[in-house]
Amino acid sequence: MATPFWYNAALKVLKPVYRWRIKKRAENEMRYQQECRERFGPFQQPQNRHALWFHAVSVGETNAAQPLIEYYLKLGHPVLVTNTTKTGQARAKSLFLKSPYLELFQAVYLPVDQIFLLKQFFELYQPKLLALVETELWPNLIDQAQHYGVPTFLINARLSEKSAQGYARVSALSNAMLSRLTGLLAQDQSTQQRFIGLGLAREKAQVVGNIKFDIDVPLLFVEQARRLQQQWQLAGRKIMVLASTHAPEEQQLLTALKTHLMADPDLLCIVVPRHPERFDEVFQICQNLQLDTARRSLEQPIQPETQVYLADSMGELWLWYALAQTAFVGGSLNEPGGGHNILEPMALKIPVVIGPRYFNFQTIVDEFRETEAIDIVQDATQAVRQLLHYVSTPNSADQIVDHAQSILQRNKGSLARHIHVLDQYLS
Repeated sequence: MATPFWYNAALKVLKPVYRWRIKKRAENEMRYQQECRERFGPFQQPQNRHALWFHAVSVGETNAAQPLIEYYLKLGHPVLVTNTTKTGQARAKSLFLKSPYLELFQAVYLPVDQIFLLKQFFELYQPKLLALVETELWPNLIDQAQHYGVPTFLINARLSEKSAQGYARVSALSNAMLSRLTGLLAQDQSTQQRFIGLGLAREKAQVVGNIKFDIDVPLLFVEQARRLQQQWQLAGRKIMVLASTHAPEEQQLLTALKTHLMADPDLLCIVVPRHPERFDEVFQICQNLQLDTARRSLEQPIQPETQVYLADSMGELWLWYALAQTAFVGGSLNEPGGGHNILEPMALKIPVVIGPRYFNFQTIVDEFRETEAIDIVQDATQAVRQLLHYVSTPNSADQIVDHAQSILQRNKGSLARHIHVLDQYLS
């Protein structure tokens, strides 16, 4: 057996717990059964065999892979996307499960990392290439890809010091996984060196930059934002967005904002929680603070008296960024934090504020910090102060936005370098 006995035994023991978690978060019995089939089999028939297979854990990884997936779809290559999270799969489907890609694209959940399930999956789908996005390493998945002769790449790879220490604690497992990779395309030299330190052969790793910099603003959402601005009469509103937030960030930020929302009727805060299972919880926070709150899920418009708009939908973050004049990107005030993608709001030329815990995007944030192209605050009070400054004095953001645009332009090109490497295995 290629992977350790203890690893496979642990998967078997934890499988019922995993099923229970799926059932707990499923909207209904039909969704539960569908997700179980995709994760545990019997698997649905492939839309296309010999597809390019991209595995992206959640929303962030799906967004990162978007330009690469779109490039191959436009060339007529069939693409299979697997996700680990519900939000990730919803994002993948919202991006690609539409004309003109309907015949070429399929999105399903990644099967549980058990050998017999993965054998069934590989034999059914027969992928041409497997691209794992960012830091998604599954021992049996990589082992079976090698067994079936499928070239396997870790693309847009990133690895924080903290994660590297975790992999080092199971060095035998990590070393075996890395030895079976065909190649690793790293965002930066720090990531490359950390993987080499874990046992990856130096000749397999190259630095190609971060594909997230090759970002195109979806014009569909920009147009939709313009329409909503007119329909909801938002021209005079001062709009900030709290994006990809985690507990207790909403409580902290909205509490700090409350007096300002009460005093200034033009002020509007759009809240976009990271995880859909927390939508009702965040709404209750707004209710407890006695803030006039409208909900996207109920198709409620923003009224003149609306103070908080709860964007409890999936796949629309670009829309809320396009409506706002400044953004706080969450997962950076909470513990342990780690941060989320700061490049999307920057691409829309709005100033960005984050908390101090951004280790998942350390290299990216450090580059923006060095040129004062981002605001890093220590707590919710500082974050609110900075957000209010930007919505109240729009010209104050000109310099930080200009600096951010310069960095975005300087770092483009990773997409072409990814394509150059992967194309060698598709001829």
